Amino acid sequence: MLAAGLSGCVTTPTPSTTPISAPPPLRYQPVAWSALPGWSQDTLADAWPAWQMSCRALLKKEAERAIWTAPCQAAEAVDPHRPDAVRAFFEAHFQAWQILTDSADGTATDRGLITGYYEPLLSGSRTPDTRYRYPLYPRPDDLLTVELASLYPELEGKRVRGRLVGNKVLPYFSRAEIDRAHPALKATPLFYVDDAMDAFFLHIQGSGRLQLPDGHIVRLGYADQNGHPYRAIGGVLAQRGDIARENLSMQTIKAWGQANPNALPALLDENPSYVFFREVPPPEPGSLDARIDGPIGSLGVPLLAKRTIAIDRTLLPLGAPFFLDAIDPDSRAPIQRLTMAQDTGGAIRGAIRADFFCGTGKEAGELAGKMRETGRLWLLWPKGQEPGK
Repeated sequence: MLAAGLSGCVTTPTPSTTPISAPPPLRYQPVAWSALPGWSQDTLADAWPAWQMSCRALLKKEAERAIWTAPCQAAEAVDPHRPDAVRAFFEAHFQAWQILTDSADGTATDRGLITGYYEPLLSGSRTPDTRYRYPLYPRPDDLLTVELASLYPELEGKRVRGRLVGNKVLPYFSRAEIDRAHPALKATPLFYVDDAMDAFFLHIQGSGRLQLPDGHIVRLGYADQNGHPYRAIGGVLAQRGDIARENLSMQTIKAWGQANPNALPALLDENPSYVFFREVPPPEPGSLDARIDGPIGSLGVPLLAKRTIAIDRTLLPLGAPFFLDAIDPDSRAPIQRLTMAQDTGGAIRGAIRADFFCGTGKEAGELAGKMRETGRLWLLWPKGQEPGK
């Protein structure tokens, strides 16, 4: 995921070495539907396939089933081709809750950061040559994952990654070591791509597509991460004065890389975090997955462009509907729409914090790379239940 190395969004679990700090107090305030800006104008039916995907995933989770069974079963009787029926369904079965947190001065705020991410389309090959020189690796055989909750229950969801050397668990190889094919690395590249910066941003997004020399397109999904903390290279460039902070975007970072090819490897090394990939099989033709045709998010379902977001799952419920109020960075028009929280990100931290999935390819990348806006979020929670309980 991306705000182009600015926020460092990525469709991965939080690196285990990220410092653990107490989040600001989170409050939910019930509001009327009329309080949601643009609710009555939004074409809610456009989000229906994403809602179906949330139901499919949530009903498989024993801990979630009691909350979601009633609305998901009721949805089966809704005609998604009737906008009035879709609107009536959400208003009948959900309560809107505005998300509030405390700002730095202790006052309540309803504003937070909204960024964007996308699914890149790269040129790639299964075999290396003079053009395709930059490898994409699968999960290495010797990568260990230790769930810390098995030792410390208060660290639920936290994990460390490493490798076993003798009888010691050592940190796994860093980006610099992997990019330079450390001799002890136990992984054979899945694919090779033709641009180092494109490969790097594929890591930031966490998933993508490759067009092979014969024109065939394959999809890559997140497989794992090396356990090192994420560091945004955009912040490095701003700190050094190479790009003014207010001008940071995926486009300006790529332009810097093209203008400074000899310095690019050292810049990429500044982010020691490294993502491993897997080849994702194509969906069954005619299925809902094929119609959505998006990358697989943290919820385990394909993401619908411009109707799904990534959130901080330690604070907000993954899979739930959220209404988003943000700004288009190009037109400055409002983005006010129903979305489903079906993804997470290593840099998505906070209750009023979302990464907006913009879609696949260059146009989506242009939007995602510029998106860094102030916005608001409302949780839609099944009626008769209070969120956070």
